[in-house]
Amino acid sequence: MEPPREDPPRSGLTIAYSRRQRKVAWSEASDAELLEGMRSDDELALDELMRRKGAQLLHTATGMVGDREDARDIVQIAFLRIWDSRHRFDRRYSPNTWIYRIVSNLAIDHLRSRSSRLRSLQGFQLQHEHQSGEAFSRQLENLTEREIKTVFHELASTLSEKQRAVFVLREMEGLKGREIAQILGIRPSTVRNHLFNSRRQLREELLKRYPEYAKQPQGQQAGIEERS
Repeated sequence: MEPPREDPPRSGLTIAYSRRQRKVAWSEASDAELLEGMRSDDELALDELMRRKGAQLLHTATGMVGDREDARDIVQIAFLRIWDSRHRFDRRYSPNTWIYRIVSNLAIDHLRSRSSRLRSLQGFQLQHEHQSGEAFSRQLENLTEREIKTVFHELASTLSEKQRAVFVLREMEGLKGREIAQILGIRPSTVRNHLFNSRRQLREELLKRYPEYAKQPQGQQAGIEERS
């Protein structure tokens, strides 16, 4: 019986070409396929996931903690957690839900451990024209993204960590209530309660700090409209 033949050693050029092929293949893969590749210990799958999700996760983390540098640290730690726990991915959840859950939990832990409140954005005043009375959620829809971020970061210290997470995932990321519930590990009804209370508290603070913002015609009361 002949001994098995050994494959000839591959040249550096061949290895580099193979690596480029795999990178191209992963760039065309779905998120679920990337996680399967990571379960097979392919670091190129992780590289593609970081390229694909990094900017959006940074946006989410920044919205939650209010500081971009802190958010960068959170996202970096999140990708390390994703890699370390790649074999424990629960296929009952979508990859996006699982990834957001890791980032959201890290952001909440960061907020709880931070002794000082979020730094308010100073020297920046909102210029508002006279606006008719509407539900606070409707007013938020009419704001520009910069205005929403400014108002939120100035007033977010009045919210609990979970309220802040729910508000960011719903109002800034546009996720549905059921997906937010899966990400944060809470019930959909709890999501609705957190969202209602966060809108109410933010509206009260908004009226205190910017009374001209929510002026409304006499006899019309502003309500809070729940979006699910």
